[in-house]
Amino acid sequence: MPVLETLTATDLRLAVTRFRDALRAHQEELNRLNVYPVPDGDTGTNMMLTLESVANELRTAETMDEVCTAIAHGSLMGARGNSGVITSQILRGLVESFRGHAEVGPAETVAALRRAADAAYQAVMRPVEGTILTVCREAAEAAEAAGATTIEAVLLAAEAGAEASVARTPDLLPALRDAGVVDAGGKGFTLLLDAFLEVVSGRPIPEPMIVDAPNIVREHLEAGDVSSLRYEVMFLLDAPDSTIDAFKATWMALGDSIVVVGGDGLWNCHVHTDDIGGAIEAGIEAGRPRNIRVTDLIEQVEEEVWVREHGGTAGDTGAATVATAVVAVGVGEGVKRLLRSLGVQEIVAGGQSMNPSTAQILEAVERGPADSVIVLPNNKNIIPVARQVDALSDKRVEVVPTVSVLEALAALVTYDPDADCDTNLRAMEAGALAVRAGEVTQAVRDSTAECGPIREGDWLAIDPSGIGATAPSAAEAAFALVDRLIDEDSEIVTVLVGVDARPAETQRVREHLAAKHPHVEIEVHEGGQPLYPYLIGVE
Repeated sequence: MPVLETLTATDLRLAVTRFRDALRAHQEELNRLNVYPVPDGDTGTNMMLTLESVANELRTAETMDEVCTAIAHGSLMGARGNSGVITSQILRGLVESFRGHAEVGPAETVAALRRAADAAYQAVMRPVEGTILTVCREAAEAAEAAGATTIEAVLLAAEAGAEASVARTPDLLPALRDAGVVDAGGKGFTLLLDAFLEVVSGRPIPEPMIVDAPNIVREHLEAGDVSSLRYEVMFLLDAPDSTIDAFKATWMALGDSIVVVGGDGLWNCHVHTDDIGGAIEAGIEAGRPRNIRVTDLIEQVEEEVWVREHGGTAGDTGAATVATAVVAVGVGEGVKRLLRSLGVQEIVAGGQSMNPSTAQILEAVERGPADSVIVLPNNKNIIPVARQVDALSDKRVEVVPTVSVLEALAALVTYDPDADCDTNLRAMEAGALAVRAGEVTQAVRDSTAECGPIREGDWLAIDPSGIGATAPSAAEAAFALVDRLIDEDSEIVTVLVGVDARPAETQRVREHLAAKHPHVEIEVHEGGQPLYPYLIGVE
C-alpha cells in the first residue's frame, strides 16, 4: 500500500479503532506485566475497556472535528483504572492538536505527541517516572528531535523512543526491577504508535508475547507490597471547573495514584485510598459524582493470583446454567459477599449517588447464566433504569423493585435458581415486602425535612417515610432509626456496617438493641458500603 503523506478523519478513526483491536489482542500480555502501582493484573483490561468506549463513540463520526470529539468524549466517559484514565488523557491531547485540520501532516503529528505527553503529566497529581508517563514523554521528545518531514518518519522516531523508554522503565521504578518486568502501561502506549504506523504505511501490529510470569503478583502479595492504600475509587464528576483545585487538594490528603481529567464541567476521577467515604464526599462537595466504582485492591490481587494458578479468566465465575438468574446492584465488599452467598450471579456496582446505567445492567443480564433474569436494583432511582433492560435484551428480564440491599437480602432467602421465573418473582417480591429498611448517613448541607431543620454534619435517620430524626452521632441516629422501625411483631434486625463506621459506635448500637428491644434477634454484618455507616432492616 502507498505510504500516507497526511492523515484524514477516516485514517484517524481507523488508527484509534486498530489501537482498540491491538489492546484486545495484547490484553493478557499487559495484564501479566502489571505490578505498579498495584500488582492487580488489570492494566490491559482497563486500557482495552477505555478504547472500547472510544470505538463506540466513533461509529457515527465522519469529519475531523466529529472524530476528535468522539475520541475525547468516549475516552473521558469510558476510562477505567489508573492506566485507562491516563490513556484517555493522552488521546485527548492528541486530538486537541488535530482538531480544526481537515488533514494532519508531520508537524501536527509532532505537536500532537507533545500535547499528549503534557496532558498526561498534568492529569496526574504525583507523576512517577518509569511509567506510561515517561514513555509518552520520551516518544514525543524523540519525534521532536528527529526533524522528520513525513508522518511515517515521525511515527518511527516516536516508536523508537517509546520502545527504548519501555526497556528503561525497570531502571526507573524499583517495583518493576524487582519483578523483572517492564511497565505495562508504557508497553500498552507503544501499541498506539503501532496502530498509527499500520494505517500510515501498512506495517502490521506486532503479535502479543504472553509473559510467563504467574509468580509476579504472588511474590508482591506475599511481601505485603500490594499498596499501602486498599481501595480504588473512580467516578465521573459533574462539577464547575472552579471547584477542581480544592477537590484535588482534598484527595491529596486522602490517597495517591490520583488522576483527575476533563474540563468544561465533566471530570473523570481516580484515586487509591483507605477512605472511600471521604473520597466520595469530596466529590459531593465539588459537584455531583456518578458512575462510582469502588474496587478492593487486595481482593482483586488475590483473585488474580487464583486465576493465574487455576488457568481461568479474571471475573469469570464459571456459573452453571440455571433456570432463573439474579442480577443485583450493590457496593461494598461485604455487601457483595452477602449477595453472592445468597445466589446472586452478577453484581453491578452502584447505589445512592452512584446509579449505574441501563447499559451496565444490560451487560450483567447478558452475562447471567439463564434465559430468565431477575434484577434487584436496591435503590428507588435505579428501578426505572432496570425496567428498561427487558426491552433491550432477548432474555426475559423482570425487576423486583427493591429500594434497599436489605430488601434484596430478604428476597434472596426465597430465591431458587432451579425454579422458573414466575415462581421466583412471586416469592422474592413477597420476601422484599416483609422488610422495613432504613439507613444512617450524614448531611452535606443545611436543609429542612419532615423532622425539622437539618444542619451540615448532622447524622440522619432515614426510614421508608423519610428523614425521621437527626442526631449528633451515627450511633444515636441508628438508635432513632431502629426505634422507629421495630414494633412488637418484629423478630429479626439486620445491620450492615459501612466502611466508615466506628467499632465503638457499632458496639453501642448492639447494646441499644439488646437493652431496648430484647425480643428481636440481632444480625450484624460488615457491609463495607460507603457513605452509609449503617443500613438497617427489620423483619
